[in-house]
Amino acid sequence: MRKLGTVLAVAGVVLAMTLGLVSCGDSGGKEGGTLTGTYASFPDYLDPALSYTQEGWTAMYNTYIPLLTYARADGEAGSKVIPGLAESLPTISNGGKTYTLNLRKGLKYSDGTPVKASDFTHAVERMIELNSGGSPFYTASIVGAEEFQKTKSGGISGIETNDKTGKISIDLVAPRGTFTNELGLMFVAPLPPDTPAKNLSADPPPATGPYEIVKSDPGSGWSYERNPQWKGNNAELMPDLPSGHVDKIDITIVRNPATQVNEVEQGTSDWMQSLVPADKYAEVKNRFEGTQLRVEPTISNYYFWMNTTRPPFDDVEVRQAVNHAVSGAALERVYAGQLKANQQILPEGMPGHEKLDLYPYDLAKAKEMIAKANPSDREITVWTDTESPNKEAGEYYDDVLQKIGFDTTLKVINADDYFSLIGNQSTPDLDTGWVNWFQDYPHPNDFFQPLLSGESILPVNNGNLAEIDNPKFNEKIAELGEEELGPKQEAAYAALDREYMEEAPWAPYGSLAVSTFVSDAIDLDEVIFNRTFGQDLTSFQFK
Repeated sequence: MRKLGTVLAVAGVVLAMTLGLVSCGDSGGKEGGTLTGTYASFPDYLDPALSYTQEGWTAMYNTYIPLLTYARADGEAGSKVIPGLAESLPTISNGGKTYTLNLRKGLKYSDGTPVKASDFTHAVERMIELNSGGSPFYTASIVGAEEFQKTKSGGISGIETNDKTGKISIDLVAPRGTFTNELGLMFVAPLPPDTPAKNLSADPPPATGPYEIVKSDPGSGWSYERNPQWKGNNAELMPDLPSGHVDKIDITIVRNPATQVNEVEQGTSDWMQSLVPADKYAEVKNRFEGTQLRVEPTISNYYFWMNTTRPPFDDVEVRQAVNHAVSGAALERVYAGQLKANQQILPEGMPGHEKLDLYPYDLAKAKEMIAKANPSDREITVWTDTESPNKEAGEYYDDVLQKIGFDTTLKVINADDYFSLIGNQSTPDLDTGWVNWFQDYPHPNDFFQPLLSGESILPVNNGNLAEIDNPKFNEKIAELGEEELGPKQEAAYAALDREYMEEAPWAPYGSLAVSTFVSDAIDLDEVIFNRTFGQDLTSFQFK
């Protein structure tokens, strides 16, 4: 998902009461009430065009519905694309270059504004105007979108809409095997036509899903209520999407992981959005697994990026040495067993994954390689955020770099601001640091195009933090993106994985297992964890 998603050890306490619970429902649970949850940090954005972290996507999954969306389900079933605001999946014609959809008739935003076909055009243009990290999916694909990105005017010629009939036609520059998936991402979820092209995290726009965000206080928290246009209108038009059980949801930002665990245990908070902290994980797992705790595998990659455009990491031998110096086993211990070590671009579970072991841990060899390369600049800045265990991973990496001969400065940034800061090319000293990535959709392109292609190097919301821009690799990514995924393409992606790792723009170290930890008041069996969007807020139900 990208998502440059922070799935972190979080903290928090929210004191709340459940309101007016009435028994009903097939599961035997209760309908209504207020769900209280905690995040360790405010999402990168509470704006569907801009957010590219799992925190943000979890927060908005049931608020902003794109033309297509993803099934509300666990495991592989949750990666299935289904109709959202559109009546059906697209009709694909013109040799795979034209996608035609029809908007469901009668949909409304939570403020009562009718949803129109042209709102899709506005959403795409707004996303591009905002320099969204998701824009490369669309600017490289839709006819006229690249020109609009340059001029920010004149519209996008490849999108035609008819507000009377609801027809939406999208012409692509070339066939694209992932475009149906990308139409299901919130970057292009329709919004009212008067939605301004600015970050609306403090005042999120009207919703089309079962919940609307009614209050947002960046840095502190946000709240939901039921969308007044859902029951009796949108719900009937989108019957495959659940309506949710609770009436209200309050999310608070608190940053002490031990406190959060205590409050969930005591029942004064209903849910932790992120990992149980490493120092409490074994205890919580032993006491609550299966009743209040469930561990969810993810298709993700945790890695250290190296800026390939500036010394010392413009030297491939230096980058390869760093890979030899990073120990997956040591980082598994940092993450208290919630991380499974790997050393490549494509994680286990992603099509095209073939296990690589190009850089077995060898600190002595890494030191020799650095001595041989003799980089002219050994003063580097290392970046990570404040949330455990990512902070500890960054500290480990900083120590490793010192051991192999670098003079480091460690910058630990508030997690609220981390991704926007390291994704802004005007930030000085962006040499190397920690980051992670969760699948947007189950296709290997998602681990290459937004993270490693030259077109994804953006002035803000940059996803290609290594700034690697290899024309041969760029061409291969584009070629594979045009094809339907099959055994031949999977083999090609596996080969591309090896080629990139030989260039070593990253030092990947593992994939994460995510914990869903809830209070005793919540029916854990009903909670859905979607591999792309995280916990599904419509699935939380009081016993």
